[in-house]
Amino acid sequence: MHPHLHALGAIALWATLASLGVWLRHVPPFLLTGLALVIGSIPSWPLARQWKVPASTLALGVYGLFGFHFLLFIALRHAPAVEANLVNYLWPLLIVVLAPALLPGMRLRAVHVIAAITGFAGAALAILGAGAGTGGGWAWGYLPALGSAFIWATYSLLTRRVAAFPTAAIGLFGLVSGLLSLLCHWLLEPSITLQTRDWLLIAAMGLGPLGAAFFLWDKALKRGDPRQIGILSYVTPLASTALLMLASGSPLTASIAAAALLIIGAAVMGTRT
Repeated sequence: MHPHLHALGAIALWATLASLGVWLRHVPPFLLTGLALVIGSIPSWPLARQWKVPASTLALGVYGLFGFHFLLFIALRHAPAVEANLVNYLWPLLIVVLAPALLPGMRLRAVHVIAAITGFAGAALAILGAGAGTGGGWAWGYLPALGSAFIWATYSLLTRRVAAFPTAAIGLFGLVSGLLSLLCHWLLEPSITLQTRDWLLIAAMGLGPLGAAFFLWDKALKRGDPRQIGILSYVTPLASTALLMLASGSPLTASIAAAALLIIGAAVMGTRT
């Protein structure tokens, strides 16, 4: 399968995350992430023999999956959610820009930079154009949002720098990261009783955007050009915002249409080079 199809599969699953998050907003975030990551690791349990990876590779996996969510949740608590989410979506741009610095044989061409910036402009339109911006000015929570973007970009690139490991090992990364998230829940958050509907939605989140998406993303990055995949990733905030508006019954706006044109244009420009 073409790596772009693996990337689009991950993007399609990540697009559902915001809607699932809205339906589960009463669940403490570390509890939600911990349970979803552990559930997402379950399909790879029968392949646990393939989990034998060096400690440095496991550390990289936990750095990516746990570190990303940890900083993102701190950001969402201390900055306006919409703007923090937009800062977090600098990660596709960072993947494009950092690829030549972290991966041998990669060169950064002007068309990649232009496509990445165009994609970010589309993401900004999609997120801020949804009408939820607060205009609250500076908040220190933007720093961890930027940190989470940096972590996901560098994790995505560095998986190609470490010794080759089977994609099944992503299940180990998710399991350890999920257990760390549950520890954070136990230390930092109030307890809650989950209902049957909550468990079903958490299972969907775990098996989809916090499970299968990570396996697809790993395959995409191992086989594809990270500069092209980074640009393609801007479809995520567009699809996520559009799906969220459809789920809530809100009409799609002109800004969403403009964002779609920018992001699709950026993807075409970037993936044909």
